[in-house]
Amino acid sequence: MALRIYNTLTRQKEVFEPLHEGRVNMYVCGPTVYDYPHLGHAKSYIGFDVAVRYLRYSGYDTLYVQNITDVGHLQGDVDENAEDKVAARARARGVQPMQLVETFTREYFRAMDALNCLRPDISPRATGHIPEMIALIERLIENGHAYVVDGSVYFDVESFKEYGKLSNRRLEEQESGHRDVEGGSGKRHPADFALWKNAEGTGHLMRWKSPWSVGFPGWHIECSAMAMKYLGETLDIHGAGVENVFPHNEDEVAQSECATHQPFSRYWMHNGTVMVNGEKMSKSKGNFRVIMDEIGKYGAPLVRFWVLSKHYRTPVDYTDEGLQEAGRAMDRLKIALQSAERYLQLPEGTGDEEKAKGLDEHVATVVDRFKEAMDDDFNTPAALAVLFGLATEMNQLTASAAEKTPAGAAAAETARTAMLDLCGVLGLELAQAGGAAENDLTGPLVELVLAARQALRRNKDYAGADELRQSLGELGIVVEDRKDGSTWRRA
Repeated sequence: MALRIYNTLTRQKEVFEPLHEGRVNMYVCGPTVYDYPHLGHAKSYIGFDVAVRYLRYSGYDTLYVQNITDVGHLQGDVDENAEDKVAARARARGVQPMQLVETFTREYFRAMDALNCLRPDISPRATGHIPEMIALIERLIENGHAYVVDGSVYFDVESFKEYGKLSNRRLEEQESGHRDVEGGSGKRHPADFALWKNAEGTGHLMRWKSPWSVGFPGWHIECSAMAMKYLGETLDIHGAGVENVFPHNEDEVAQSECATHQPFSRYWMHNGTVMVNGEKMSKSKGNFRVIMDEIGKYGAPLVRFWVLSKHYRTPVDYTDEGLQEAGRAMDRLKIALQSAERYLQLPEGTGDEEKAKGLDEHVATVVDRFKEAMDDDFNTPAALAVLFGLATEMNQLTASAAEKTPAGAAAAETARTAMLDLCGVLGLELAQAGGAAENDLTGPLVELVLAARQALRRNKDYAGADELRQSLGELGIVVEDRKDGSTWRRA
């Protein structure tokens, strides 16, 4: 089955065919670095991280560009009179804008590193690409798609007949929600958007000389200029949050295609939003969730697992109950790895050869089923379901065995390797969950304690058995009782 991606532009899943065989050029709208990265960033960038990982796993030479917006993103996306987000926050904190940008760019990468997101191949900053933006604006003016008003430059939406094709909006429906340029009569159409803003006499600290005025670029022109500089006039994949479809991505399409007369992106991917306990996340509601705070509560692997347990396009609700459920699910994979590790350390003897054969047969189908799930628009919940099935098969062989057989050891090792490899495709680092150094006595000692505990249970000394279990828990060992015996894992 070939990889299929849901394309926002066509509103359907399409077989993925890159512009150049074997190569993928992918651009993702990066953060506006004026505050701490939050859960919405986690969902978005983990989702695109998995897409990049899977494209590379599938053999594509993938160039991944994700920008840093450090100027031009106004507080009201369609309000031309709104203040720049970076400038406004810097003024409120009494710091230089670039000081603020440096602080939160570092915080962003710290959070992404903790979540095991691969660093983009290129992370261009808007402030480092002003000449490219000016050149692109000049092209649009020259070919009649942009015009100058009092030192500001606006894109003429009526000059692009396909305006609205990405967001599926008609131009005549877009007049409401837009505010006109100062003075009320400068723009030709209320939906015309700024490519360059005149900042003379405003006190705006981040401003540059241009042919039209001393000012700063509009938010939308930044992504077009940076994407095309590093990836060419036509991208294979452009990713963003669903909230950016309009106006940001719609305006990118318009200005890029009017400048180049080429399709801007072949596939548009948009991730769903994050709610917190059923409400939109916002500071005013007291439910704003900073990534590093949540990592402190739950651990980075669990936050990443929770994101992967939902499809990237699906809106999700972040709740304590949801994280606890995700934790129990992730534990199933940990337990399977730990049981396999324990089994491989057992002495050789006799065992159930049919279970070993059954595990071998299951592993043979796992990779194909995993790829089938991921080929369906990067369906990580379905891919995890494949891994849960593998975990069940592994536990049937390894969980309660007292001895290992050569066939069983081979099957357990193959299954363990497959589990770790496929978790790696998802960016889940679970090796430490089951791994132990060869001279680590933890496993054998825990097994001795579990044997003693089992003896207490056979003698109906349940209080003593519970005391041993509690003592192990205090040492970071979680014991789970099953019908076919007890298993353990590191907390």
